[in-house]
Amino acid sequence: MSRPFRQVDVFTTTPYHGNPVAVVLDGDGLTTEAMRRFATWTNLSETTFVLSPDAAGADYRVRIFTPTSELPFAGHPTLGTCHAWLSAGGTPHDPDRIVQECGVGLVAVRRSAGGLAFAAPPLLRSGPVAEPLVRHIASVLRIDRTDLVDAQWVDNGPGWVAVLLASADAVLALRPGTVDLDVGVVGPYPPGSTQAFEVRAFSPQITAVEDPVTGSLNASLAQWLLATGRAHAPYVVSQGTVLGRTGRVHIARDPNGAIWVGGGTVTCIMGQVDL
Repeated sequence: MSRPFRQVDVFTTTPYHGNPVAVVLDGDGLTTEAMRRFATWTNLSETTFVLSPDAAGADYRVRIFTPTSELPFAGHPTLGTCHAWLSAGGTPHDPDRIVQECGVGLVAVRRSAGGLAFAAPPLLRSGPVAEPLVRHIASVLRIDRTDLVDAQWVDNGPGWVAVLLASADAVLALRPGTVDLDVGVVGPYPPGSTQAFEVRAFSPQITAVEDPVTGSLNASLAQWLLATGRAHAPYVVSQGTVLGRTGRVHIARDPNGAIWVGGGTVTCIMGQVDL
C-alpha cells in the first residue's frame, strides 16, 4: 500500500543542518513489525508513524521508533511529525494548539516565533545520581570526575541522565569512548553570548553515534536548569556543533510555568512509500 511520506529536518530552518526524522503520514493498519522494519531500514535516529487518535482531544496519535526500539516520547520527532501533519493538510481542533497522543500521553504543540514548540512532559525520574554512576559517566566521557559540576536524572521517556560541565568549550572538547547509557551533557556559554548553552547527547538506544539535536533532552535539561537557577527563560541552546550541524533549540516558559521547547522545521523529502 502506498502511504504519504515526509522527511523533515528539525531544530533548523536551513535544510540539512538540523536533525532529520522520517514520517509516515498514514500508519493505520500497519503492524508493529512492519513499523520496526521500516524504521530499521531508514537508519535515522527516529522514524514516526501517524495514526488515528484513541484519546479524546487528540488530533493524531504517533508511534516513534529508533532503528532498534520504540520510544514513548521524543522531542524532535514530535516537532517533525507535527510539521509533516500540518503540511499535509492536518487541521487541529484548536487552531492555536495541536495535541499529539503518544506513549507518555497527550503532548501539546503550538506555533511560536521560533517555529513549532512542544510542552515539556513531566519527568518520569529525577533526583541525584549515585556516585558510582557519576564516576562511570566521567570514565566513558574520558574526563576527570572533578570536571563534572553536577549530575541529575532527567528522564522524560528515553531515560536521560544529565551532567553539567563548567563551560560550553568543555562540552565541545569532549571525545568520549563507547557510551553505554543515555547521557546528556550541558555547559554554559559566557554571559552575553547568542546561545546560553551547548548540549551534546549520547544515546545507544537512539543511535550508535552522537544524536545531532535532541528535543526530549533539552526539555528535561530546561526543567533542571530553570529549577536550580542556572538558566533563565527564554534562552537558546546550540547542539550538533561537533557534527557540523547548527541546531538551535528555543526554550520558553509561559505565565503558568509550562516549559516550551521549540525550533524550526523544514521538509527535505516528500513523496510516497510502499508499506
